[in-house]
Amino acid sequence: MNRILDVTTSILATAARLAYGERTGKLGPRPERPLILYDYEACPFCRKVREALTVLDLEAEIYPCPRGGPRFRPWVAEHGGKAQFPYLVDPNTGTEMYESDDINRYLFATYGPGRVPIMLSVPLLPAVGSFVASSARLGRGGRYRPATATGQPLELYSYEGSPFCRIVREVLCELEIPYLLHNVAQRSPSREAFIERSGKMQVPYLVDPSTDTAMFESADIVAYLEAQYATA
Repeated sequence: MNRILDVTTSILATAARLAYGERTGKLGPRPERPLILYDYEACPFCRKVREALTVLDLEAEIYPCPRGGPRFRPWVAEHGGKAQFPYLVDPNTGTEMYESDDINRYLFATYGPGRVPIMLSVPLLPAVGSFVASSARLGRGGRYRPATATGQPLELYSYEGSPFCRIVREVLCELEIPYLLHNVAQRSPSREAFIERSGKMQVPYLVDPSTDTAMFESADIVAYLEAQYATA
């Protein structure tokens, strides 16, 4: 996709959700271990859960499940009983579940103030906005493209409402590359540690321990992922 069109449609996707997922809200207890989320970027229901992760400033191991993906989508179908997304695994409590609304109720009850925010709970509001956001991206982050497996999971510093982070997450999804998601939205208490590590507050920021690579700038990150892992 042309870079200008890519950025423009990603900005439109953020606007469709009224820039939700750009800042943290009230936080609750912190999990000892990152959550585990099986999802894919083009899925509007998955978007709702990723927004909740951002608002609650939660880290998560992301296992992308694009259509046609040979690795993680079949695992969810076998392990959970159906190929439905998102699928959350919380190793801290032994909880595993489908359904975005159920997952968000669980997340806010366990790691937040209890109540799910209006932007994620009012009937039709999150669904319509998420479907429009997915439509604006013209299917990006929805279908698998052949790629080699990474030696170790990557790390991505990101937050759901950032149009530039979305572009990187979509490519990670299409290439079925798992990664540890660090949410560093506005007002996030995680930002201080991120700045100490990276040197400045800018996202997306990708770390690939397999190649000892760390980099900013969505266009550069996408070019790196395509050159390093895409095979077609």
